[in-house]
Amino acid sequence: MDLRLDDIVRDTRGDLVAAARAVAAGAARWAGRHDHDGGFPAADVAALARLGLLAAPVPRRDGGAGLGEEPDGAVLRAVLTHVGSGSLALGRVYEGHVNAVQLVARYAVGETRNHLLADAAQGHLFGVWNTEPPGDGLTIDATGAAPVLKGVKTFASGAGFVTRALVTAQPATGGSQMIVVALEPGARADLSAWRAQGMRASATGTVDFTGLGAESFTLVGAPDDYQAQPHFSGGAWRFLAVQLGGLEALLDAWRGHLVATGRGADPHQLARLGEGVIAAETARLWVTRAAAIVGEEGDPDGIIAYVNLARLAVERAGLDLLELAQRSVGLQGFLRDHPLERLTRDLATYLRQPGPDRALTEGARHVLRCPQVSGALWLDEA
Repeated sequence: MDLRLDDIVRDTRGDLVAAARAVAAGAARWAGRHDHDGGFPAADVAALARLGLLAAPVPRRDGGAGLGEEPDGAVLRAVLTHVGSGSLALGRVYEGHVNAVQLVARYAVGETRNHLLADAAQGHLFGVWNTEPPGDGLTIDATGAAPVLKGVKTFASGAGFVTRALVTAQPATGGSQMIVVALEPGARADLSAWRAQGMRASATGTVDFTGLGAESFTLVGAPDDYQAQPHFSGGAWRFLAVQLGGLEALLDAWRGHLVATGRGADPHQLARLGEGVIAAETARLWVTRAAAIVGEEGDPDGIIAYVNLARLAVERAGLDLLELAQRSVGLQGFLRDHPLERLTRDLATYLRQPGPDRALTEGARHVLRCPQVSGALWLDEA
């Protein structure tokens, strides 16, 4: 029987979700071993490559699986959530890889685009690093015979393991220029300052690019493309999908504890668990709708507002779930040999995000200005 193109695409998407589920199972099994300063789930990243998930975001027209091209973002949402449920540290790194490949596909042109997408298809780990310290940000020095990079990036997850880093640099002409820097494993990374409570396995650190010449980096897009809206703010839905995986893993560990200890029949425990399920499902609904709204490519301001509000909704759901689970399990959940201990540390750390108050007020400001009734703010139907 001949398969139609729709069947092939459907099978490919199912394979990607199944692959993510398999990676998550392995990541969850070994996450405790990676939970230390300087830890990193290298074997899990290798599994992402082996099962085609590092190559998956390459567009179909370029020979990839087109992960993220689906109009409602449903497959990418499922993949990110599964990976995050196995390990939030791995999920953070993989989300950065997806973001970088999508930026290359959107803004790079010609042979630059072809070479970088080929690198992704061949299993290179990409990352997006845009944070830098005041006064020591990354610049492109063009005063000599050839351009040279100067400066560092901080809070770079996957430092020492990312081999294709998409970073923002300031050229002499001003603005912010995306470049992709080819890095050797273990080179130029300093993880000494990353002493966080959670997400210890994310290999987050400082990377010094000083002295790298033009042979090591490639320009992507035009100045300030990186901040182009609504992609810049709207893309935040991807890390929410990873966080959702962390919520679901925490909920499952909590349920498992209640079953194993025989405490699930207690009405107070059932009430807490019910509230926890509501919190997790609330996060899922917001993330699912955010992914769909971004895919619809409608009103840019509406997209940004919805994703901003989704950020706060997922954060609130996560904080509620953390409190409920910790109150339910009690002191045991704070012991290092209990499954809940690492999960709660990682989730609490990853829920921290830049500018939450601004995201909330900007989302609310959009709603205040909209002429639609509240029930029709983001509805598809006329």
